Amino acid sequence: MSSDVASLDMPSEEPGVQLPSRQHVTGFGFYLYLLSDGILFAALFAVFAVLRTATDGGPDGHMLFSSRNAFIETACLLTSSFTCGIAMLACDRRNKFVALVGFLVTGVLGLAFLTLEIHEFADLIAKGDGPGRSAFLSSFFTLVSTHGLHVTCGLLWLGVLLVQFLLRGFTPAILRRFLCFSLFWHVLDVVWIGVFTFVYLVGGYL
Repeated sequence: MSSDVASLDMPSEEPGVQLPSRQHVTGFGFYLYLLSDGILFAALFAVFAVLRTATDGGPDGHMLFSSRNAFIETACLLTSSFTCGIAMLACDRRNKFVALVGFLVTGVLGLAFLTLEIHEFADLIAKGDGPGRSAFLSSFFTLVSTHGLHVTCGLLWLGVLLVQFLLRGFTPAILRRFLCFSLFWHVLDVVWIGVFTFVYLVGGYL
């Protein structure tokens, strides 16, 4: 057992080194987690679909949502997915500099996305359109903030991984963790495409 753990933290800088097959997969447990997240967001989308007209005489999406803000948020998150993919390709080629820059840019774009989302929430609450205003706004805040919480956790996870990466380099364990993170991040991007389409486009402009 101890030898297995030690082998995970042994540097593997040489491009020709063949990693154990378990380093190329995230494991059944992580896929179950991603599946459970998908079920969670599916339920939240269903709730929003049912309640999006329950405004209690208050404003609906057409009056509240900013197309400019939503498009910028989407651009930030989708670009971060691209830079995350570039970083993973660099990991496959053991290019430490490109991998580090790619993950750093991913983190910066994720932080920009969160900043815009928090600003949007603060603006709505300041106008009296918080989650307690109507069932529609409750479902909106729940769905979008749950996604934002996942992005926050992802950024914290990435920060820890980058510290480990700088200290240890390309170990099998680090590579496996980066793979898990990249899958998590891409799933969040897919969920955001759903949020942008059904909440901001369909719910706000169509």
